[in-house]
Amino acid sequence: MFIDDHFGCETAADYSQQVLRTDVAGMPLEWIDYRDAVRLYHTEQVAYACGSLLYRIHGGINARTGNRSIVEVNSIIATVGHTPGGAERRNRYEPPLNNKTLFKRDANLCMYCGVRFLSREMTRDHIRPLSQGGTDDWRNVVTACRRCNNHKGGRTPEQAHMQLIAIPFTPNYAEYIYLKGRRVLADQMEFLMAHIPRTSPLRHRLSLSIQEMAPAL
Repeated sequence: MFIDDHFGCETAADYSQQVLRTDVAGMPLEWIDYRDAVRLYHTEQVAYACGSLLYRIHGGINARTGNRSIVEVNSIIATVGHTPGGAERRNRYEPPLNNKTLFKRDANLCMYCGVRFLSREMTRDHIRPLSQGGTDDWRNVVTACRRCNNHKGGRTPEQAHMQLIAIPFTPNYAEYIYLKGRRVLADQMEFLMAHIPRTSPLRHRLSLSIQEMAPAL
C-alpha cells in the first residue's frame, strides 16, 4: 500500500494534477490521476517516462533491507500493451460531444460576437437547427452566448444575418485528449502537439500557449 507524499509541495490540492498516459509508441491514450499512475508502476506496466517530475510517492519499508520504496511519477508515462487495431481505430474515432469540451474547443468564445464568456454563460448552438434537419454533431455545433443564441433562434446564420467567426471541426483523438484535460502542463501540451495536425484550428492557439508557458519549463 503506497502512502502519498507530494513532491515539492505540501497542499492536498496539488494532487489534482493529471498524468498523461500513452502507449509505448507515444500515442496519447488518456488522463489518469497519481493513484492510477502508481499502480501502473507497481505492476511494472510503465515502459518509460518523460516530462517533468510531478510526484514522489513513498511506500512501505522492506523488512529485509530496511529501505523504503519510492515511486517517482512524471507528467507523461508510456505503458506497455497493445490494443488490436488501435491506430486505425483512433483514425476513425469521433469523440463524444459534450458542452465542456465544445466550449474548450472554441476557447469559450461566442462564435458569433467573438466575446469570451464563462462556461456557465455559454450555450450550444446548432448551426443548422434541429428543426431544419440539422444534426447534433461537432461539425454542426458551435459555442454561443445566450444573447446571440436567442437572437438566432431556430434559424440558420444566413437566415438570421449572422456570421460565424470560425468553422466548426471534429477534434481528432489527441485534440480530444487535450480538451478533456483539466489543467494541461506545458510539457504535456507540447507532447500532444506532435499528434495534432498542422492544419488544425487548435494548433495556433496551443502554440501561443506553449510560448507563454515556456519560462515555467
